[in-house]
Amino acid sequence: MNGEIYLEALVATLKEAGDRTVLEHDGVATTAADLLASAYRYARALDGLGVGRGDLVALHAPNSPDALAVRYAAHLVGAATMYLPALPEAQQRAALLEFIAPDLLVAFPKTAHLLPLADTVRVAVVGCDAPGARLRLDRRAYGASSAPLPCRARPDDLAVVISSGGSTGVPKGSLRSFATYTTTVTAPVDPARRQLANGPLAHLTQLLVDTTLLGGGTVVLQDEVEPAPTLAAIESARITDLFLVEPQLFEVIDHPDVATRDLSSLRTVVHIGASAPATLRRRARARLGAVVAHTYGASETGIVSALSPAEHDRPERFTCAGRVRPGVEVRFRRSDGSLAGPREPGVVEVRSPQVASGYRNRPDEAAAAFVDGWYCTGDVARLDAEGYLYILGRAGDLATAPVRADGTVVTPTAVQDTLCGLPGIRYAVVVPDRDTGRWVAAVVTTATPVAPTVRTAVAAAHGAEAADMLVVVPVEQMPLTEQGKPDRPAIRRLGVLAAA
Repeated sequence: MNGEIYLEALVATLKEAGDRTVLEHDGVATTAADLLASAYRYARALDGLGVGRGDLVALHAPNSPDALAVRYAAHLVGAATMYLPALPEAQQRAALLEFIAPDLLVAFPKTAHLLPLADTVRVAVVGCDAPGARLRLDRRAYGASSAPLPCRARPDDLAVVISSGGSTGVPKGSLRSFATYTTTVTAPVDPARRQLANGPLAHLTQLLVDTTLLGGGTVVLQDEVEPAPTLAAIESARITDLFLVEPQLFEVIDHPDVATRDLSSLRTVVHIGASAPATLRRRARARLGAVVAHTYGASETGIVSALSPAEHDRPERFTCAGRVRPGVEVRFRRSDGSLAGPREPGVVEVRSPQVASGYRNRPDEAAAAFVDGWYCTGDVARLDAEGYLYILGRAGDLATAPVRADGTVVTPTAVQDTLCGLPGIRYAVVVPDRDTGRWVAAVVTTATPVAPTVRTAVAAAHGAEAADMLVVVPVEQMPLTEQGKPDRPAIRRLGVLAAA
């Protein structure tokens, strides 16, 4: 981008696109010119509120053109932004706001219920009125000029705060400058790309949107990941690219509409989830075709490795996370703190131009995770002789894992894969509970009873010790986080109740 920050490149791309549709939402098309004009008007509204460089604008944002325009507007005036996760409990949301400490909080009609009850932060709303919110940002923007504005942001200014998954408590917010974020979202030009963006903007979806628009493609916005609407959108909007976390992939490929919808436009279905069992991945390829790709990464690192659809050509590839991406360095650290040798497993540490610089107002956690430019993921993995990355599990989960007679460590992912291959089980997630020493297996079933079958199969595949550790909990729906990932604390709680 020749030294440009991403927003300057995006403005240039949108100017060139003119009247071409770049966003589709609820059957309404937004042209590049419309999106730019909206961003300029919102930028003037924010400027009128005194928002500028050094400030942070947080958004409870639906997947809508206005939410994107406000975000780009904040970047135009030099402010940083954070899409906030829609945490279910008011206490969690309040704790996150306290950590993030935004200068302005923006909400929309679909997200106004997430605003804090107490007057703890300056609030503005778009398209609705809300108690305690005296600022109508859309009304201020309505009368503003849509003439172009120069971008005030500088490469070293804070650009984005990206939420972690929050599966272990209140999410953390990882920090990226405009220079770092530009590297993260820069990709080859791809005007044919039609990206379905239906995951929360608070997580990787925001990167997908920016990458697609920067590349000259089109983004189709959908409010949430539900199997039937997702499959319908692929057919009607001729979606080429789709991103799903592991449980969402399982729901989509098992939906009966897979057999009746025209999915021929799909080029790539990317799913993320280091523990995705091979059984599930094979099922996805069988039902969607040779379009399934697997990636490994985190909000702190971006995408670390990727396995393309073409690389799913050997059975063992369905258990790996692909090759480490160009420009990304990985190393592995033993439990004693020393660096592991070639092809020896260890805790993954990552360094790249895309890695965040730390956490927002979480100095102790940042100091523990970010050291000398390296980020410690907490995941144990190894590289094979061909350079493919195999994720074995979280270091904490493997600390008390049983060991087979041949010395092989039994991982939760391996047990999960066995369960997903059993008749009567559609999907399973295995979560170790360090307090009890048990492994909780939440299983979505199609037949009962399952516990005796599960224990017999796990004992045969992984040994009696692994089978004895299991607490099997049948569930109608897998407990999920706001991001759509398995809710590990909730699954542990189910295990405690089942064992009581």
